[in-house]
Amino acid sequence: MAIIINHLRGLPSWLLLLSILGLFSLVSNLLVPLLKWLYAAFLRPRKDLARSYGSWAVVTGATDGIGLAVAFQLACGGGLHLLLVGRNPAKLRQVAADIAAACGGGGGGGSLVKMRTVVIDLAGDAAEGRRRLERAIEGLDVGVLVNNAGTTHPSAAYAHEMPEEAWQRIVKVNVEATTWVAHTVIRRMVEKGRGAVVNIGSASGTALPSFPFHAIYSATKAYVDQLSKSLNIPFYVATKMISAKGSSSLLIPSPDQFAAAAVRWIGYESICAPYWPHTVQWFFASLFPDFVLNAWRLHVGIRKRNESIALLDVPKAAFLCMRNFI
Repeated sequence: MAIIINHLRGLPSWLLLLSILGLFSLVSNLLVPLLKWLYAAFLRPRKDLARSYGSWAVVTGATDGIGLAVAFQLACGGGLHLLLVGRNPAKLRQVAADIAAACGGGGGGGSLVKMRTVVIDLAGDAAEGRRRLERAIEGLDVGVLVNNAGTTHPSAAYAHEMPEEAWQRIVKVNVEATTWVAHTVIRRMVEKGRGAVVNIGSASGTALPSFPFHAIYSATKAYVDQLSKSLNIPFYVATKMISAKGSSSLLIPSPDQFAAAAVRWIGYESICAPYWPHTVQWFFASLFPDFVLNAWRLHVGIRKRNESIALLDVPKAAFLCMRNFI
């Protein structure tokens, strides 16, 4: 230690000052954020959502994937009553029964968890959907909204190749429905002075500079990100929308794994990647220049588009002609 001190004393004042500033920058920009993230991801306790915000949670897209897994977490892990929103009444009833059975509820007297469902097609008439949602939440102490419902095109495609009804549905569900559902529920939250809104986003609209062959979908998710930031209220998850096989791995969690991580973050940061391997991916992505990430995503998109074309048995010549149009 004495040798180090003597060495520092021999340095010019300007160099010593720069070294101190560099050390301070390293600690404040790398070490402190790293320690804060480690605490948030692995040590920070889950909030008591019912006490902090209200006893009911509204979950859209609740019959499958992330929405279903989050609903189980909120009810069984958080003790919240649930209003499930979906377009298939039979699936809604089945999910409500499954959650009630797993969490010890069902809506009867003395039950632990109460369940309600409302049938709304988020790609349908927005005015009618809003009226149904308003009636469904009337009189409920809604504290949490999970705006999970979303859709995408099943295969990689150039924007001009997508059928009009396909991209209109993406915009209608991911942008319009996300907005009017949030607006409807937030008005009730403002009246009682508390509430938490969870908008399920995508790295395609936030962490990456571009997302070729899924332009419209990623643009809608960028909207969700900006909406969430402005309201101040996560990467891939193995769902049917992402993978036909639905297989999970360290970097592609199952809906249950993602939901367990996501619920722990509710009530803290306004924007987050709750599943820790996604945060690591996001960090390393930020180290690369945009042109590298763009080239990588373009390569992945072309490969997926080739696979889609092969499945559809589209003539190869047609594909080669279209490769010039990006």
